[in-house]
Amino acid sequence: MTTKTSNHYYYVYCPEGVESRYELLVFNEDNPFLPLTDFYHDSKGRISQSSALSYLQTLLPFFTWLNKHSNYQGSRVEWSDPPEAIRVAIEDYLMNEMLCKVKEKDTFRFVNLTHKSPNTVNRFLSSVKSFYKTMIYLRQYSFYNPLIDSQAILTDYRGHTEGARTNKPRMPSMSGTEDPIPTRRLTDSFFKLINEEWQPQIIDDPDLPYQVYKAGKRANWSDREMIIARMLFETGARASEVIELTIGDYRARKSFQEVSTFNKGSHGRKVKFLRFGKDTVKHLNHYINTVRKQHDPNHWGFDELPDNAPIFLTEWGTPLMYEAWYYHWNKAMQISQLKLNPHKARHWFVTTRLREIYNISKTEVEFKQRKDELIKYMKWKNQDTIKVYEHYFDEEKHRKAHDQMLENMEQREQEYISNRKVKRKQETQLTLIKNSGDLEFDQDLQELLDGLE
Repeated sequence: MTTKTSNHYYYVYCPEGVESRYELLVFNEDNPFLPLTDFYHDSKGRISQSSALSYLQTLLPFFTWLNKHSNYQGSRVEWSDPPEAIRVAIEDYLMNEMLCKVKEKDTFRFVNLTHKSPNTVNRFLSSVKSFYKTMIYLRQYSFYNPLIDSQAILTDYRGHTEGARTNKPRMPSMSGTEDPIPTRRLTDSFFKLINEEWQPQIIDDPDLPYQVYKAGKRANWSDREMIIARMLFETGARASEVIELTIGDYRARKSFQEVSTFNKGSHGRKVKFLRFGKDTVKHLNHYINTVRKQHDPNHWGFDELPDNAPIFLTEWGTPLMYEAWYYHWNKAMQISQLKLNPHKARHWFVTTRLREIYNISKTEVEFKQRKDELIKYMKWKNQDTIKVYEHYFDEEKHRKAHDQMLENMEQREQEYISNRKVKRKQETQLTLIKNSGDLEFDQDLQELLDGLE
């Protein structure tokens, strides 16, 4: 499969039957471009394949931009230029292409996101930093990493070694004569995001899954694409956690509605399970024993397949990869003009699940128990993640209560207007409470009563 756009840089997967040490090749125009090729394959050995591909895809438009629009002292910037030129190019790219605000600060730059900035700015900076780290390791880049603030490292080192006494090293911490070293320091990155705090997206459209299924039908999705989409919305899983499922993952659970899978950071260990609907079970079993069986090299059905066999296959009988699946997802979204990445299905699942918990929980104890069950199911390491969702529902409850109050006020207003003629005949009087010397009132209440006289 070739992934090529209007960019100068693109990548091509190695054709079947061709022996090569590269799974894919990156091209600049029609010429192989080994720096990015080597970066992808080196990254794949350190991080997940989907993350390595995500980094590569983030870098392709940047390298194209370097060839077309970069400028440093009157010349185009090459990726192999000294750090000063690379930093200028990255700063221009952040401001002009990613619509960020970049401010100079000491030996580094502050990067402010704007409402027009894409949510991939952090990934872009991480990708470039990782690229140069790899190039230095492979001895293809002869300078220091342009994305690292060497002065910050030096300052941090000095702060950890120099004591309060002039030209003297720090005393041991047990001596109690030196101020303690802060346990947290500023990142060593040259470009520092100062408003990078991640916030989960609240997606509260109950019809969202069905809009996606409809988009898939318009794009002629196969049963495979439709099953994966259904599992994303029904399980709250990440796309890779579904796409890379094996037959053994399905057999590992007692229920046909469940599969075991890995989690982000579990390094492939199957540490959680996913649960989906009975209708999806029917579609999944039908796919495994028909379409998948047809594409399987041995034409085996569910009972004959080994545990390590992937559930989802390509038409060529090879394991389905994220990038191949994403092509179909993206095509459907473009046809139906939906701006929706697969990860938003996960946010939709959490929002919908938490709404159900709010609706069915009769006591605070029940709510906490069900909320804890959701946290365990999602395998969140940081339980504070759910607080953003809770804040959304707390605000929503206030809106409902406030709307009810406003509705009652409108009703009383109409009743007052309709009975105005009767009211006119009666002299309106306020009933006053006279303060007796024998009674003591709260100061705020006393002020209120005084105001009525």
